[in-house]
Parts: sequence; structure tokens; C-alpha cells
Amino acid sequence: MSRPFPSYWIYRDNRNEWRWTYEASNGRTIAVSSEGYVHKADCQRGIDLLKASNGSPVWTPTKDLNIA
Repeated sequence: MSRPFPSYWIYRDNRNEWRWTYEASNGRTIAVSSEGYVHKADCQRGIDLLKASNGSPVWTPTKDLNIA
């Protein structure tokens, strides 16, 4: 079975900590974990939090509102 895209990829880094990347439908990385996790379950929880935030508002500084 080949890996589907878009998808999250969980892996161990060179410090032996768990990290994730999110890759778009074209296979390009568009997001990465900002920290390493000691436990894989904590890494998965970070992904779950990100998935659950799809209704969060997006804010733009007022000075940037009219910039295309």
C-alpha cells in the first residue's frame, strides 16, 4: 500500500524524539511539529489538536489588511 496524500508522517528525529510533518496532496511538506516528543502518543496528541483547530479564527495585523 502506498502512502496517501495529504497525510501526516510521524517519525523519530536524530535526538530520538517523535516529530510529525504534514504533507499536501502534491507530497510537499507544508507543516512540521515545532517540538520533539518523548512519547509517540504525545506526538499523536499534537496532530489531534491541530486537526481539531479547523474552526479557529485567522487573524491578520491591521497594518497588513490591505496588502495583496
